[in-house]
Amino acid sequence: MKTNLAWVLAGALVLLLAVPVWLPAHWVGALSTMLIAALFALAFSLLMGQAGMLSFGHGAYFAIGCFATVHAMRAIDAGALGLPTPLLPLVGGVAGLVVGAAAGFFATLRSGVYFSMVTLAIAELLHAMAPNMQRIFGGESGISSMRQPWAGIGFGSEREVYYLVLAWVLIAGILMFLYTRTSFGRLTVALRENERRVAFLGFNVHRAKIVVFAVSCMFAGIAGGLLALTNESANYLLFSMSYSANVVLFSYIGGIGTFVGPAIGAAAMTLFGFAVSDLTRLWLLYQGLIFVVVMMYAPAGLVEFVATQSRQLLRGEGPTPARRVASFTSAAVIAASTVFLCELAGAILSRDYQAQRLRTGAWEAVSIFGSRWSPDHWATWLVPMLAFLLAAAWLAHGNRPRRPRIAVAPLPEAQTAQPASLGEAIQ
Repeated sequence: MKTNLAWVLAGALVLLLAVPVWLPAHWVGALSTMLIAALFALAFSLLMGQAGMLSFGHGAYFAIGCFATVHAMRAIDAGALGLPTPLLPLVGGVAGLVVGAAAGFFATLRSGVYFSMVTLAIAELLHAMAPNMQRIFGGESGISSMRQPWAGIGFGSEREVYYLVLAWVLIAGILMFLYTRTSFGRLTVALRENERRVAFLGFNVHRAKIVVFAVSCMFAGIAGGLLALTNESANYLLFSMSYSANVVLFSYIGGIGTFVGPAIGAAAMTLFGFAVSDLTRLWLLYQGLIFVVVMMYAPAGLVEFVATQSRQLLRGEGPTPARRVASFTSAAVIAASTVFLCELAGAILSRDYQAQRLRTGAWEAVSIFGSRWSPDHWATWLVPMLAFLLAAAWLAHGNRPRRPRIAVAPLPEAQTAQPASLGEAIQ
């Protein structure tokens, strides 16, 4: 299994190296953002997946790393700093480490939901302060700078920046993987499983939590520094809850119990946002629906779900191929019906459509899936509802595991010796 995973990772690396050559510039920028999101999710997974500490404000340290890197870029432009451009993410990592250690000292005094609330409060405090701190965060307009050339590389194209981001993501990912294999990395797993036993064994639990929190914030700061290099700007909106919430959602969608799961979930959902946000205004709704479905039917995450199905398929276990195809078809029907009904309802409930209906008095046809559909016709609503219900019923009942029939053998007749006479019975 480990050999197969190594081949999959090697193939993914070759694909990441080759794909940007044939993609347009805006899609190369999207790939850079996907890699940054994957690195941020891996940093969050060090805290949640490894140590079991759920942070609701981890986006704050991502933002700190981004702002620190932009300030370093401005210092290089002014001649006050001689750091090469490829090493600029280190500035974001150091800033994330320092701020994370200071915030972690207070946050790790509590555990469980209280720890989560403290991290949320710290992030909201920074979000409220950032617009008023003009010199550090640039106010509402933010701050910006430009990438400087280095060693004959101008870093003016999206592809040059992409390969720099890819190199940093690979280096940081390898370092985080090696960190999980160290003795202290094993200790953090013990913190997740039984914190009291770790304290009983003589370890300083509070100090260990601070280190874990600071290391996670350091890699989050590196991810923020890569975002600064990609966008050449930073805005106080980076402190908003959307970044902290997205890294939690994406990590759980990919699978917080595996090392690569959060990274794959973050990259996939970031790509989903880029691809779908231009097609519909309801893409955030679909993102939420994906999270709900994954938590209900694949709580271990998509990576573990795909791995389990692949193992069953290779071993010839589980449902038959025909049943798998039928399940996939039913899931596709449910997804298409859901999208159709959501788009239809969103279109007729929009302010522009309602204003047009009041003006003309007619229900105008809505364009969905390349065709025009009349909202006032009963079949427009009934057909997708019936398709949804039939497909869901098949998945719920037709896909249930059947109990094997057990043949019950008749009990053997009792072999008892009968006395030949009354005398023998008495004896």
